[in-house]
Amino acid sequence: MADPARPPTRLSRLLSRLSGWVSSATAVPPVEEPLRSRLFSADQMEAHGVALAKAHGIHATPQPDRLLGRLAENQQTLEATFGLLAGMLKDNVRITPAGEWLLDNSYLIEEQIRTARSHLPKNYSRELPTLDRGPSAGKPRVYDLAMHAIAHGDGRIDAEILSRFVAAYQSVTPLRLGELWAIPIMLRLALVENLRRMGVHIMRDGADHRLAGQWARRLNDTAEGEPKSVVLVVADMARSSPPLTGAFVAELTRGLHGRSAALAMPMGWIEQWVADSGHSIEALVGAESQQQAADQVSISNSIGGLRFLATMDWREFVETMSVVEHTLREDPAGIYGTMDFSTHDAYRHVVERLARQAGADEVEVARSVLSLARPHAQGDDDIRAHVGYFLIDDGIDQATAAIGAIGCAKRPVRLPRRTVPLASYLLPIAFIAAICTTGLLSLLDGVVVAWPVMVGVAALGIIVFSELGISMINWVATVVVTPQPLPRLDFAKGIPTEARTLVVVPSMIGSIEAVDALVEGLEVRFLANRERNLHFALLTDYLDADQETLPDDGVIRAHALAEIERLNQRYAPDSGDLFFLFNRPRVWNAREGKWIGRERKRGKLAALNAFLRGGARDAFDAIGGDTLLLGQVRYVITLDT
Repeated sequence: MADPARPPTRLSRLLSRLSGWVSSATAVPPVEEPLRSRLFSADQMEAHGVALAKAHGIHATPQPDRLLGRLAENQQTLEATFGLLAGMLKDNVRITPAGEWLLDNSYLIEEQIRTARSHLPKNYSRELPTLDRGPSAGKPRVYDLAMHAIAHGDGRIDAEILSRFVAAYQSVTPLRLGELWAIPIMLRLALVENLRRMGVHIMRDGADHRLAGQWARRLNDTAEGEPKSVVLVVADMARSSPPLTGAFVAELTRGLHGRSAALAMPMGWIEQWVADSGHSIEALVGAESQQQAADQVSISNSIGGLRFLATMDWREFVETMSVVEHTLREDPAGIYGTMDFSTHDAYRHVVERLARQAGADEVEVARSVLSLARPHAQGDDDIRAHVGYFLIDDGIDQATAAIGAIGCAKRPVRLPRRTVPLASYLLPIAFIAAICTTGLLSLLDGVVVAWPVMVGVAALGIIVFSELGISMINWVATVVVTPQPLPRLDFAKGIPTEARTLVVVPSMIGSIEAVDALVEGLEVRFLANRERNLHFALLTDYLDADQETLPDDGVIRAHALAEIERLNQRYAPDSGDLFFLFNRPRVWNAREGKWIGRERKRGKLAALNAFLRGGARDAFDAIGGDTLLLGQVRYVITLDT
């Protein structure tokens, strides 16, 4: 019986879908042992990882891809297994629990095979180091790691054990970044390989069950109709050399036991036949039961492993396991560790590309970049102290020179230019303008035109067609040049104290209604961005006027201060104020002939920055909120109303 803990079977729905496979499911491929070795604990897997790293040898040159071909074979074998099981269901032949597991999850297995094929492009494995000896010779090193992880876990994948296994391996031989990213796909291939091998066992046992059932029915029918002819049927069975397997014997004895007295002779012959081989029926049946239980566990673990692969955070796994990542985190500027995953990944890919072009070790390349940044760590805010300066900025030329000088480098690094000469941009524009202007002037052939008119037409043509050339070259640049995302800090867990930020909204206030609208907008922005170290402020001026103050100025200012105080009492009664008001008085502007806020928006921002840097409060006639924390503000974000 199938495991009751599993979801309800879908065998009936699969029958029609699998019927197309039945005709192709007759031949049983060669039997290979499942990936089933001694189960290891986490400590044992660590020791095994070290031993495996010491035993592995790597080919000096890329090897032909062998994984896609094997994946195709596995798919064909598994489809044949599904077909055989579907045929057995139609013929009411008993299916083992392992077979039910396999058939129930055929959709999942097919989906995982498609995923494996999409993640395994042609010649992908040629980019990975391949083994030069052992059972996996000619296959990627990381594939052999996956095979061992599956074998010693009986198909089960545990994140902690896998991490410790890979970390132990890397304590002897660091893996490349490409290999770390390949671990999920290699585990998927190893699980499909294990299911294929289990499927072949199921096909063999299914064929034995079907054959045993046929002989049992023939013997039962003969015993019921012509008991004297039972001996002839036994003779036919003996001459057919039936397989002496637990599956055949168990199914045959089950079909004959307790059915008819005329079957005593066949049962005796079976006992003698089994005994002549040095076994007993009880031993074979018991071994068959144990084998079925082990197969069921292996298949359920492998299917669970396929599900696990889709849920594990492989980005975190790669960052945790990558020796290059750990090296770059020693960034003298201390910035790398605060950046987000996409920035880390971009930096690591540059290291990977530099190492591949130089034929050098990735860790040595990362250390070389680190050595370039360290001498600049003493300076205040020196950008050269950050490893990114030598990976994605102007220091890349220094990095390539340093990498070429390290001992493990086999060839110089040649990277494409980061910038192009100005002439490469201007000459195509000039060429387009010249060609088009010449074409325009050719229309005047045969027409008598004064030379000043001709010069004027040429000048206008150059102006017009140069705009056409600029537009065309800019469009070509957007197509040809790959955009490079800017490095970013990681604020996924909130804005840290050292990056305290003030969001300000420069505006004008001239009425109570205008103040209410501004305060409401400020509250909405806060509710959408609740952060302990994110503050919000209104940066306001009065409306322009013919005199320094107006009668309503005091009322409007008091209302704005009261609204800011209300927000602080509502949302930050104990943790320090989050909302602020900075309002400036009018000053006389002789050019405008009015009293206005000094330099308007630019002036407001300049006055705020001066205040945040410890300047006086004189630029403002009203400040709402406790500004003590604002002395720690590092960034100011300006929003329009």
